[in-house]
Amino acid sequence: MLFNSFEYLFLFLPLTLAGFVLLSHRRGEAGMGLLVCASLFFYAWWDYRYLALLCLSMLVNYRIGVRLSKGYALGRPSRALLVSGVALNLFALGYFKYASFLMENLATLLQSSLPVSKVVLPLAISFFTFQQIAFLVDAYRGETSEYKFIHYALFVTFFAQLIAGPIVHHREMLPQFERGARVNAEGAAKGLTFLIIGLVKKVVIADSFAPYANAVFQAASLGPVSVADAWGGALAYTHQLYFDFSGYADMAVGAGLLFGVILPFNFNSPYKAENIIEFWRRWHMTLSRFLRDYLY
Repeated sequence: MLFNSFEYLFLFLPLTLAGFVLLSHRRGEAGMGLLVCASLFFYAWWDYRYLALLCLSMLVNYRIGVRLSKGYALGRPSRALLVSGVALNLFALGYFKYASFLMENLATLLQSSLPVSKVVLPLAISFFTFQQIAFLVDAYRGETSEYKFIHYALFVTFFAQLIAGPIVHHREMLPQFERGARVNAEGAAKGLTFLIIGLVKKVVIADSFAPYANAVFQAASLGPVSVADAWGGALAYTHQLYFDFSGYADMAVGAGLLFGVILPFNFNSPYKAENIIEFWRRWHMTLSRFLRDYLY
């Protein structure tokens, strides 16, 4: 269910928002529960068969995180449990992303007719894997609290950021859920503004560049193209990529604000950067933050 689809804009989003407003003002955690259910439905819309993988990943990581947090509190943080948890996440990510690639290359290398099964990459597996690895590391460091599972589930599955980011951190999301997200007029106005800006970026700008970029790359695959066409195609694709990705990020921020949830910004005018280092500090900033804090 794409953010710019009619199903999302005119059915899923308004119905979910209406239900959240009704429940969050009457039944405490019921609004959060509705958002979790809506987010799982949103994910299952792509392929319901992979919903079990997302739910299993949540359950396992939450239990490991709780045990790591308790171990730190008792003065016995378990490094082995942390390594096992991170390895489990990376194994799942590596299997779905690279199993088919490795088997195809192995068959080619051995010049054999090994049966190669096509492994379908689950939607958003990189996003929810990175978020949960960060949670496990912080639990091991004693930097997490005793979060309710429903809040943790919403942190992992919140539909606004589940598919294309931004990659959120538990410190900036779970406290919001504990306080209780609420719809308010100012947040809704800002959210609607971001939603419209992101939609224009995606539909009007990015999708306008796409046909020209595709035509040039298609022509280049068949033979030489002129210098003007090559530069035109490269620049068209450059702008298509940015406005498509940043448009989705803006729509995610806007959808979050509609529900009273503040998501981090993911882009800061990267094409205004004066060098490549500054560019990467402005492009997909939440991924850069994750790599800096948990890999480097």
